[in-house]
Amino acid sequence: MHIEPGVVDGAKIFLSYGTAAAAFGLAAKMARDTIKNDGGVAALAMRSVATTGLVFCFFEVFPHYPVGVSEVHFILGSTLYLIFGAGPAAIGLAGGLLLQGLLFAPFDLPQYGINITTLIVPLWGVSLLAKRIIPARTPYVEVTYLQALALSTAYQGGIIAWVTFWAFYGGGFGAENLVAVGSFGAAYLTVIILEPLADLGVLAIAKTLAPYSKNPMLYNRLHHAAS
Repeated sequence: MHIEPGVVDGAKIFLSYGTAAAAFGLAAKMARDTIKNDGGVAALAMRSVATTGLVFCFFEVFPHYPVGVSEVHFILGSTLYLIFGAGPAAIGLAGGLLLQGLLFAPFDLPQYGINITTLIVPLWGVSLLAKRIIPARTPYVEVTYLQALALSTAYQGGIIAWVTFWAFYGGGFGAENLVAVGSFGAAYLTVIILEPLADLGVLAIAKTLAPYSKNPMLYNRLHHAAS
């Protein structure tokens, strides 16, 4: 989902500052909800440290490869949401992406606003979708494959949509750009297939280790019905 340097440049990149501000506003709202409803500041801080470390590993350790206008990463956004909640997941995505840029990919920093928009706005959509398709009485450890698939499709589909927008916004609708965007979208479908399996695997572990995993480090909804 990293937009390649030069895809959006010049004056056009100023749009990303506005979209990033909106994305950070959504992240702040999700973080505030965690503070208010799910453990307070301490829980948000602990989970955010964990998610930042995980996202950094997703970018640097997990397989990733350039395709078309961007790169395919196994970011596991819906997994982060189910385990840690929307606020910590949003902070982790922002923090992990920033660390990766500062330490290993400074050439990506000018595109930080673009990439953070691409990551956080779909996460917000996942949080809304989860409320609609997962009954309030259902702890997340009981999520079905179809529910996990819906969340993963929403998140990864949102990433594809944003990458497509940035690519066409920056590079137009020429044949070469169309092919590059299409190849990226097709490659990212593999993530949509694999992420629900990761969700269910992590949730199965959480369910098995329930006596040890019911702590402030994890989303309260993981083992409890919605309050």
